[in-house]
Amino acid sequence: MREKILELLSGKKINSQPAFSGLIHVTAQGLQHEGLIFHETHKDANKMARAAASTFKLSGLPSAVLPLDMYVEAEALGAEINFREDREFEFPQVRQAGLFKSVKDLTTEITEFLNKGRIQLVCDAIKLLKKDVGKDAVIGGMIPGPYTLLLLVADVKNLFIEMSREPQAVTDALFHLSSLLAQVGAAYRNAGADFITIHDMGGSPAFIGPSKYEQFVLPAEKLLIEKLPKPRVLSVCGNVTRSLHLLAQTGADAISLDQTVDLAAARLALKDTLLFGNLDPLGTLYRGDSAQVAESVLRAKEAGVDAVWPGCDLVIQTLIQNIRAMM
Repeated sequence: MREKILELLSGKKINSQPAFSGLIHVTAQGLQHEGLIFHETHKDANKMARAAASTFKLSGLPSAVLPLDMYVEAEALGAEINFREDREFEFPQVRQAGLFKSVKDLTTEITEFLNKGRIQLVCDAIKLLKKDVGKDAVIGGMIPGPYTLLLLVADVKNLFIEMSREPQAVTDALFHLSSLLAQVGAAYRNAGADFITIHDMGGSPAFIGPSKYEQFVLPAEKLLIEKLPKPRVLSVCGNVTRSLHLLAQTGADAISLDQTVDLAAARLALKDTLLFGNLDPLGTLYRGDSAQVAESVLRAKEAGVDAVWPGCDLVIQTLIQNIRAMM
């Protein structure tokens, strides 16, 4: 199945609709099976790689993705990360928002960005992951979209003011972040990732609105995608049915959509782009049973997806039996 997925990502026609993911899909069962504590996996390359491989080893879902959180680049820019050491299965968070009071502060040249924070640690983990399961599973490298990253490090109240009063400054900041993110994505590919997923949750047209998406986010996403090595998957959250024509302009090799989107409309709008989706990670994969998962898979395939993906990161407590049902 790894070879089939790689053929699909390269643009070749294949005779199946595989199930895999380019988003975070580590599980509590997998962590426990490996004897891992979740908050420790973010700071240790070996533990990070073992955690990422655990879902494939328990379920057979032929993919593994690193990093296991969305905050690697924010940390490299100077944000302090709360790794939730007091919680058993909680994702990290930025400890304090508003690192940069103005977007103009973000356009300052940042030297040796790849050597900051945990970026090299993730690269080391990808190498270990590749050695462990890379012959059987596809390895994904995940980065946030430029607007999502901006939301993590900017003073959001000031950001919205600057979007109105100084739109060029916001555009410049987003372009700068796109260039930094492209460096990270290329480093992940060089370390052994087979593809890159741009997880632009905050930059979705469903969140920011179609007009602001077209003005601010789309140009930055296009720049990032142009700079990244293929294949590149763009993942967006929320009901973006009204903005599918804009997503088609990003240049992404594949678009991943969630359960709120009209897949039939998406298939029509994304004729020249691979369509991935759109199992509900909460209502179906976490709260549902195997039969409900299988039914959702069938609906997605009938709507014309090229691959079955969860609509977003998995809830860590998702049962392995439900992930097996994706297959």
